[in-house]
Amino acid sequence: MQKGRKRKHPQLRSSPSTKSPTSSTKITGVNDTADEPYPHYHRPTPEECRAVRDDLLALHGFPQQFAKYRKEREIQKFSDLNNSDGNSMKLEPLDASDASGSLQNESVLDGLVSTILSQNTTDVNSQRAFASLKAAFPTWEDVLAAESKCIEDAIRCGGLAPTKASCIRNLLSCLLEEKGKLCLEYLRDLSVDEIKSELSHFKGIGPKTVACVLMFNLQQDDFPVDTHVFQIAKTIGWVPAVADRKKTYLHLNKRIPDDLKFDLNCLIFTHGKACRKCIKEGGKQQKEDSSGDSCPLLNYCENSNLKKKIMG
Repeated sequence: MQKGRKRKHPQLRSSPSTKSPTSSTKITGVNDTADEPYPHYHRPTPEECRAVRDDLLALHGFPQQFAKYRKEREIQKFSDLNNSDGNSMKLEPLDASDASGSLQNESVLDGLVSTILSQNTTDVNSQRAFASLKAAFPTWEDVLAAESKCIEDAIRCGGLAPTKASCIRNLLSCLLEEKGKLCLEYLRDLSVDEIKSELSHFKGIGPKTVACVLMFNLQQDDFPVDTHVFQIAKTIGWVPAVADRKKTYLHLNKRIPDDLKFDLNCLIFTHGKACRKCIKEGGKQQKEDSSGDSCPLLNYCENSNLKKKIMG
């Protein structure tokens, strides 16, 4: 765990939802292609995003489960520089201490199916389900040729086996019918909007799944909103209290600078699993977390009564 120095937190507006914009200045590095459901809601600011990223990085360190994807993004960035500058830059090999495994053998289709299996279950169970599926059926052609019951048995440890098996079979069947082969690598050559359109037409593939594939497997700047991210965003006031998950996704992707999205998303997700002060369901305080009495995100709560309630 990295040790962080005490730092001054950015000054927050008292009522961001009631203030009208004072200028039309564009925020550098922020995705300006997505719709903005809350154009007059000014949180989070780029400075606040960076501060939260730094605080969570100091508290948790960068999550090892995402290190291989982070390394892949670095490699992709160097590759893009090579292509744009015409210069040859030597890339360092993956450091085993920095990344638990590489993505050399993980295809976009692997990533999509893995994300489907991660729905409504734990990371451990979804990883077990994916490993079991690949052990039972070495190729995606084998999966498509298998009976539904066999697929369900292979992924049962991940929960919702019938629903997920049906989704996977439908995905593979449609992909083979439309593209002639079971491969999604062609997505790498498409724009973000085109990728979203391609993936969203498959039954059972929702916005969060698409966003995860964009961020983890296609190295695009996107900010998926899962349960942890959604609840923390509402707790610290990054979206209005009435925001649903879809509008939270649109708002955060508009407000968060592209260069912070990957690290910040991974860190908030990790923090949400570790800190029960930030996750409240049904308005009830969750059991005490194991990360200590202090949660750095409490510094970003504008509502003092909410902060007192969270602190207990």
